[in-house]
Amino acid sequence: MLGVMKSSKKGTKSDAGPARPLLKQLAERPQQLFSGAFRQQYGALCFRYRNGGPRTDHSEIEILVVTTRDSGRWIIPKGWPMKKKKPHEAAAIEAWEEAGVRGAVSKQPVGRYTYLKELDNGDVAPCIVDIFQIEVEHTQDRFRETGQRRLDWVSPDEAARRVRELELKSLLVDFRPRQGKQARKSMA
Repeated sequence: MLGVMKSSKKGTKSDAGPARPLLKQLAERPQQLFSGAFRQQYGALCFRYRNGGPRTDHSEIEILVVTTRDSGRWIIPKGWPMKKKKPHEAAAIEAWEEAGVRGAVSKQPVGRYTYLKELDNGDVAPCIVDIFQIEVEHTQDRFRETGQRRLDWVSPDEAARRVRELELKSLLVDFRPRQGKQARKSMA
């Protein structure tokens, strides 16, 4: 059950209805789906500790979820590759632009998920989203997409309940922050 995203001329717009099963989507558009390779995106799994200090207890973290600009569907910040930016840097930029958060970002992905994106011309583009954890150190009320999205800090279980993509749900429920300075770079 991968979500399908529609893209409009004004920006990305997802279908507001429930996600259609992947097999049904494949049956409806097989020639378009298999005409090209998977497209790459980078996502930010932004988290913080509830009481402000590092913990090892999974129940002590909160995960940031944001809504899409058009439909209000819950997602994590994500976007396309950026010229002259490493994948973890692109994920950190998306977190800043979409949610006004900065922090220590993992240089290695903590997971990935797939979904189908419907493009302006009606083609379906399968996308792979590599996810980079960001331990949030700074938040700001004003950022590039202020007023275009809702943000919410929730438990991992609640984050998984809100998002649509099954692979992302699993990653959120099982998420344990990676520790160690060698795998992180501060993007404050």
